[in-house]
Amino acid sequence: MHSADKSQKNLVSVVNKRPPNEENLASTESKRRKRDCKTYNDDLRGMGFTVGDYTVGWVCALYIELAAARSVLDTIHDNLGKSLNDSNTYTLGSLHRHNVVIACLPTNGYGTNNAAIVASNMRWTFPSIQTFLMVGIGGGVPGKVDIRLGDVVVSTGVMQYNLGKTLQQGRFQPTGTVRQPLPTLMTAVSTLRAHHESEISKIPVILSQMRERYPTMTEYTDCKQLEDLLFDSAYEHSELVASCNDCDISQLVYQLPRSSSSPTIYYGIIASGNQVIKHAMTRDRLAQEFNAICFEMEAAGLMDSL
Repeated sequence: MHSADKSQKNLVSVVNKRPPNEENLASTESKRRKRDCKTYNDDLRGMGFTVGDYTVGWVCALYIELAAARSVLDTIHDNLGKSLNDSNTYTLGSLHRHNVVIACLPTNGYGTNNAAIVASNMRWTFPSIQTFLMVGIGGGVPGKVDIRLGDVVVSTGVMQYNLGKTLQQGRFQPTGTVRQPLPTLMTAVSTLRAHHESEISKIPVILSQMRERYPTMTEYTDCKQLEDLLFDSAYEHSELVASCNDCDISQLVYQLPRSSSSPTIYYGIIASGNQVIKHAMTRDRLAQEFNAICFEMEAAGLMDSL
């Protein structure tokens, strides 16, 4: 008798002796699949997760941010049903042993209010979410730190800089205060910072893995394509051109070359508000006033709604 036949006979014998309990088998299979989803494998799609299994909520403002977020997931799960009043569209998956749900703001619907709506809807459908992340593109503030195109800023606090009141002579008085994430996130940030002091950044490895999985996303992963052109803050750029290719290169600020092309990670206050800051002197003034190193347009909405 061949070994395969022996295995089949043994299996039949076991089944005949102990009829399987379908509920227990389903539970065991679900646990096995959850355990195995630690590594990337397309065959693990449709693992039978429920909305209660997702504990991390991830919000993106733009479709290109959603594309980047989706590409770093270890596994991508099948979609689930959602609350009747939930207008979001979700991407579900696993990342470093966490089950993650990702949603993007509506097209041309950026800003703090839309971010708050998306996060609130997410919580209605996924009640077990313990941590919310706002991940996307921000405008770095050069000067206080040597922040450049492609670097990463991790928030230690969010300041809504356009919340306040107008006084005599049109003077604006901000009334917002710096909002800090929950202690569980802040302790995790402290641990990350400690790792970054003693270990090499894993960002290049993550980008390399991303290139292998998604070869068409070269623009997302090739740090060598980043060219950081920093102009003097007093230089007024033309509003008629889409890029700085036609700007006055004599106004460029010299920056010392870095020893590595890998992104640098910074930690600090992120300024958030419902307007795009495209005026360098205004950017520098607000950054100095609020001690911020980055500007964006959604984080304050999440902080208020959650």
